[in-house]
Amino acid sequence: MTDRRLLAANGRVAAAWLKGQVAADSYVDGVAQSVVVPVADLRERPDGPRARQLLLGAAVSVFEVKDGWAFVQAADGYVGYLAATALGEAVNPTHFVATPATHAYSDDTFKSPDLAALPFGARLVVTDERRKFFETPQGFIPKSHLRPIAQPFTDPATVAQMHYGVPYLWGGNSTRGIDCSGLIAAALTGCGMACPADSDMQQDTLGTALADDAPLRRGDLLFWAGHVGMMVDADTLIHANAHHMATAYEPVARAILRIKAQGDGDVTARKRL
Repeated sequence: MTDRRLLAANGRVAAAWLKGQVAADSYVDGVAQSVVVPVADLRERPDGPRARQLLLGAAVSVFEVKDGWAFVQAADGYVGYLAATALGEAVNPTHFVATPATHAYSDDTFKSPDLAALPFGARLVVTDERRKFFETPQGFIPKSHLRPIAQPFTDPATVAQMHYGVPYLWGGNSTRGIDCSGLIAAALTGCGMACPADSDMQQDTLGTALADDAPLRRGDLLFWAGHVGMMVDADTLIHANAHHMATAYEPVARAILRIKAQGDGDVTARKRL
């Protein structure tokens, strides 16, 4: 049975490739568009709860726009509804924000008015280069804050650590607010690695299983039912969690005991990327 989170069908419309597999009033090819706001909530239904978030420059396929809501599928396969105003013409980003956050300015000086605040991972098209700034459709951004998409980070744990202190947000995917699976997705995506959106999907698809008694090392993933964290060394976990209401470091032995004590069970998998 297809996971509903990945099923590009809502009864009225379905992706053309699902014809004969699911019932729908019509079957359509998705229209390529891109996210044009810094952070957009991807919702389970129009005006419904946040399921995940997509960042500026993220590519989506749009299957329907109805009453101001676009029914879309993100590049990682996740399906949901975005406000139609969050979408625009498809672009091919050249760079991404490689610092916890940055600003886009109206001119190539930090004294000019700021136009937008952008989180880590936002993707942009660089159109021109000045001495200290890149020009983009969103404005001028400090060169030191951007990185070519073709030159991603190489250590997911480093990217996860860049999110230290970010407030916890259920369904969050940005340095404005993030949850456990959002942190892992940010860490891997920042390294040019494919990563599904939710922790159960990540457990099923990422890495190679480790034995329970195998020594842990930097970059290893630990999973619980509904939770995931990443090791920064043999003894320390970094994870976005509701206990700290932030992305925090925690001794892994303490985390294992605490999570079990609060009723969320034992570690369900240990994976090495």
